[in-house]
Amino acid sequence: MGKTHVLMVPIPAPGHVIPLLELATVLAKHGIQVTFVNIDIIHGRIVDTSSPLIRLVSIPNGLESHEWLVPGRSLEVWYDSIPRKIEQMIKENGASEEDEKFSCVISDQSFGRIQQVAKNMGIGSVAFLPAAAASLVLGFNIPKMIEDGIVDGEGTPLKHQTIQFAPAMPKMVSSDFVWANTSSVSRKNVIFNMMTQNNEAIKSADWIICNSTHDLEPGAFYLAPQIVPIGPLLASNEPGNSAGHFLEHDSTCLEWLDHQPVHSVIYAAFGSTTIFSPCQFQELALGLELTGRPFLWVTRAENSTTGAGNQAFPEGFLERISSRGQITHRAPQQKVLSHPSVACFLSHCGWNSTVESVSNGVPMLCLPYFADQFTNRSYITDIWKVGLPFARDDGGIIRKEEIKNKVDQVIEEDTFKQRALQLQKTIHASACEGGDSYKNLMNFVKWLHG
Repeated sequence: MGKTHVLMVPIPAPGHVIPLLELATVLAKHGIQVTFVNIDIIHGRIVDTSSPLIRLVSIPNGLESHEWLVPGRSLEVWYDSIPRKIEQMIKENGASEEDEKFSCVISDQSFGRIQQVAKNMGIGSVAFLPAAAASLVLGFNIPKMIEDGIVDGEGTPLKHQTIQFAPAMPKMVSSDFVWANTSSVSRKNVIFNMMTQNNEAIKSADWIICNSTHDLEPGAFYLAPQIVPIGPLLASNEPGNSAGHFLEHDSTCLEWLDHQPVHSVIYAAFGSTTIFSPCQFQELALGLELTGRPFLWVTRAENSTTGAGNQAFPEGFLERISSRGQITHRAPQQKVLSHPSVACFLSHCGWNSTVESVSNGVPMLCLPYFADQFTNRSYITDIWKVGLPFARDDGGIIRKEEIKNKVDQVIEEDTFKQRALQLQKTIHASACEGGDSYKNLMNFVKWLHG
């Protein structure tokens, strides 16, 4: 019998690629050969996984250079072109030696068409959810929300409403649904259409697996028992290590953290897509300064030390905070969050960042920007109670005084840290040998081996 060989296909975005790389690393440890596919622009930015059983390959981006600037266009093109390219790869692979043939395709659950392609071509089909299970539960409920008059047939909220599908589920505001919290109508339409189409397409998958654990989302897994939690995957790998990351990290920030007191540092990082208005960027900087605490802030690369571009640092800011502030463009986040000097995480609440934070027992301050980040904020602040949200002024800005007050509260009130540590303990028990997520993962690996 030949070795097991799987084809893995993420949505080409960091928040989708990295958890699938974590899964690839876990599978490789169990003797499974992985061919990991990315578009050219993402492939060229991944630092090698170092596992001989993981082969990184690339396919053309499918976009003309000017199309990258059109909101929603990249998603639309990828959703159409990548499944076609994967179908061609599977056909070509069919002529390979028995050991090299794909036995299964594991793709981002948003690529429902890929799951259908795999099924139609007689190989295993797995849908991988890199986000919270609650996001998929929201998608499954779209038909009922249309029927109940919460959204119209295009996903537009018909009224401002807060819904909660189950007591242990996060509260969701209609204007903050995954597809709705964007100023781009075309992007909204593409995301909504993907989610509605996938409700049917995902039924062709042999497995729907999720980078979560039952203890984090009992309500979601009760409502959608077909979703199998196998995470958090980072807990299956070496503590503080990422299975793969984009570009080289700045390791000097770890040396800086080594010189800070235990539980003293504010870690601020907002993912790869968050864009602040110039005013909000200034208030964020001044708020970090106003705390009087040491902080490590990961900014977008365009924020140069001279304050170039629209997001300039406040005048004199860099000089004033030089003795207690560290600013970088690329930090090894898992290593940062596992460092004993870190007191709290000021975050955009992406699911990867959320899971990394709670897996390390770090309380959070929530500044969501897009997609499922608002749902994750509700988990953090309302369900798990390991963090706080920010209040905005009448102009929609989070002011520096609000930033200071919430930082002080989450660090000085010990209940946030204690709940975060308890959640960390619960998560690790599930992901480690003998736990529910571990058992689910081993059952999945057994199925892959056939």
